[in-house]
Amino acid sequence: MAFEKLSDSINDLNENIRALSYSTSEYYKLNLYKKIIRGVIFLVNMMLIGFVCLIALLFLSIAIAISLGEALNDPSVGFYIVGAFYGLIFVFIWIFGKKYIRKIILIKSSRTFFND
Repeated sequence: MAFEKLSDSINDLNENIRALSYSTSEYYKLNLYKKIIRGVIFLVNMMLIGFVCLIALLFLSIAIAISLGEALNDPSVGFYIVGAFYGLIFVFIWIFGKKYIRKIILIKSSRTFFND
């Protein structure tokens, strides 16, 4: 009788351990899915905001280039000046901004991934 109770308890323990491992694996799958979706949503939002800002910057740059061209009595000079300005910004970001941009991306993505 005691041996049967012990055997039943061991079988129940085995079933409980299997159920626990299954539910734990399902929990981690769901948690990983939630974190991936949050990251994807963050990425899509940033891409949409970046696209809208890029379009606004394009129109603003054209307006500034036309205004500079009219002020200097040569339309192409305004576009050259705006192009040179963006070239300088690109060079400064290329030289000085890599570390800073990497740091910002790492901080924002870790906040999105690790915070609930």
